[in-house]
Amino acid sequence: MKKQNINGLQLFDVLVGFEFGTAIILGIGSGAKQDAWLAILISMLSSLILMGVFTQLSLYYPNDTLVSMLPKIIGKFLSYPLIILYISHFIYSAARACRDFGDLITSTMLVKTPIIVVIVSFMLLIIYCLRGGVEAFGRMGEMVFPIYIMSLIIIWILLLSVEDFNLKNLTPIMGNGLKPIIKEVYPGIINFPFGEMIIIMMFFPFLNSKKIIRKVGMTIILVSGLILTINSILILSVIGPEIYGENWFPFFTATQMVSIADFLERFDALVILMMVSGVFFKVGGWTFGAAVGISQLVKLNHTKSVLLGLGTIIPPLSLLIAPNFSEHLKIGLDYFVPYFHVPLQIIIPILLLCIAFIRKKFKF
Repeated sequence: MKKQNINGLQLFDVLVGFEFGTAIILGIGSGAKQDAWLAILISMLSSLILMGVFTQLSLYYPNDTLVSMLPKIIGKFLSYPLIILYISHFIYSAARACRDFGDLITSTMLVKTPIIVVIVSFMLLIIYCLRGGVEAFGRMGEMVFPIYIMSLIIIWILLLSVEDFNLKNLTPIMGNGLKPIIKEVYPGIINFPFGEMIIIMMFFPFLNSKKIIRKVGMTIILVSGLILTINSILILSVIGPEIYGENWFPFFTATQMVSIADFLERFDALVILMMVSGVFFKVGGWTFGAAVGISQLVKLNHTKSVLLGLGTIIPPLSLLIAPNFSEHLKIGLDYFVPYFHVPLQIIIPILLLCIAFIRKKFKF
């Protein structure tokens, strides 16, 4: 595989966009009602420990991705089933993100367009970019991320102008106690979106300076977590905790309430723009991780042919995972997060770090 590199800023841009992805559109933490923002904040702080695990593994094996370091940590025999599991996780997660995107677009803007047309068109764009390599993906992050943040800031300012905006919607803080917040933190928000940052281990070997691995990883968690927290506070202040918990796309709903002098409206188009940008990095990150993992598993020198294969698998898979969007969300929250995210994104990485530490300590 031809070696390509990206700098720390490019990795930051791509993976903060990856973190936002669908998380900024969906109502994460809704089970905590008015304390959703607090659940996100606690999850962010907890996820710094998880990022410490990911970065330490990468510092132990700076030239290896998660896939290529597994045989070095637990041996070839035990590593192959895990490698297959992680690659499957990346592919399935890409399909889930595509489904989120397709359902939002077809339920808001392109209501008469078949969802498969939307997803396939979007996937073609991602594959075209990824075939240019990680450098092209990084440059795309540099170009798109500033526009994404500017759009978000504009929406935040507009939300402050909504007549129904009221910070009292956030009270009483911890009115239902700490239990609902903890239930949202684990296994929910700490795994989605923060635990999904395990994909960063597929990017670290391409970072041009290995010394900044930890700094970049921690900064991504802090920045994305704080932005998601602020975003949640503003949405709750506009639509309240009840609508926040019942609506599939609360950010979109809140933005629809913006009206300046009964003349300037329909700012929800900015949300769609952000959704397209965020999901581009979300699906692109998962697809890149899967392509690199498959290439390393079967010892290919490039990922282009693998990317073409993934481009034909992910769109139909995104439609097969659930008959409708409500079922899609239920599968994700009730089954995928507790039974796949928890072991693959928390338990196994911690065990791998313990084994790697012992190997490095006693040199065997």
